[in-house]
Amino acid sequence: MLRHVVFFKFKDGVGEEEIADLETSLAELPPVIPEILSYEFGRDTVHSERSYDLALISTFRNLEALQRYQKHLDHQVVLRKVNDICESVLAVDFFTE
Repeated sequence: MLRHVVFFKFKDGVGEEEIADLETSLAELPPVIPEILSYEFGRDTVHSERSYDLALISTFRNLEALQRYQKHLDHQVVLRKVNDICESVLAVDFFTE
């Protein structure tokens, strides 16, 4: 299995409505992208200096499945929203047993 972990840092001034819209869009992906085996995300609750604002953890069968997910048209729509409201996005992808 391949675990896909993403951290999002919002731009200054991004409002609750934009964040909620992103969360709604993220939640809509698993039913329409069959490559997603597990999918969860949530906002940071600690708010330390090193914290990012939102994290996403998802699981895919293999690298090819992750790549199909990344190219999926519905995922591309979400990426445009991410690019509009985030100043930084970090990702780590690693294999698990």
